[in-house]
Amino acid sequence: MRVDTDETMRRLRHNSSGSRARRCFVLVALALAGGCKKGAPPAPPPSARAELPPFDVNKDSGLLFTHVEPNGNFSTTDKPDSVPEIARRLVRVIDPAKGVAERRDTSMVYVVDLREVLANGKARARAMSREAFETGALAQLPPGDSSALAGPHGPPLPEEPEELGPDAGITGAGGPPVVILYGTPWCGACKAARQYLASKHIPFAYKDIENDPSAARELQHKASRLGIPADRVPIIDVRGRLLVGFDRTRLEALLGDAT
Repeated sequence: MRVDTDETMRRLRHNSSGSRARRCFVLVALALAGGCKKGAPPAPPPSARAELPPFDVNKDSGLLFTHVEPNGNFSTTDKPDSVPEIARRLVRVIDPAKGVAERRDTSMVYVVDLREVLANGKARARAMSREAFETGALAQLPPGDSSALAGPHGPPLPEEPEELGPDAGITGAGGPPVVILYGTPWCGACKAARQYLASKHIPFAYKDIENDPSAARELQHKASRLGIPADRVPIIDVRGRLLVGFDRTRLEALLGDAT
């Protein structure tokens, strides 16, 4: 029997091409099926400091209220009427039913305007950092011995500070100092604060905001972040809490938690 060699070779090539095409189709289908099984990529993890929802505070809700005393110490009471009037604008709210760890939170706390609670029977509590609360609470008090920057001595601080890292301006191999004192050469209260810190052997850094633009920007950035004006000197940073003016009693109260 005669075999057509050319025809046979043509059929073999055709069958081989078809097999390759079928194999490719199967591989593609498997790849697609495997992709569908994997599903969508996982969502990014939530922020470590998520926004806490506000809540209503009632006068008779059984909550605890932490406020600043005129001497700079913080006190807690369950009687909102007993909070000094000067300290009622910014008060921390604590639920005594919460665990001890949550009541001693060192990151985010709830605060309320106690004046509104006493006047209307309730108010909205909001979350803020503990540093901002303590700085704002102290800022309610009359400033300590200080000098205004808007006077004849030098210009005010810049209005649009650049973003700075947490260690901006900190020098020295021993780590950050306990206190950073922002002042000017002509400020008598700044000199008194420096002498006091030196006499107590408290590690501190002095930053001249009049002659060092980076120090002025650094102070403005901190004050803006914590919600206080920076129009007076000295301003004393004690581990992230800002104290306006030099008041020895209030400074000692802050240092008691930092040294």
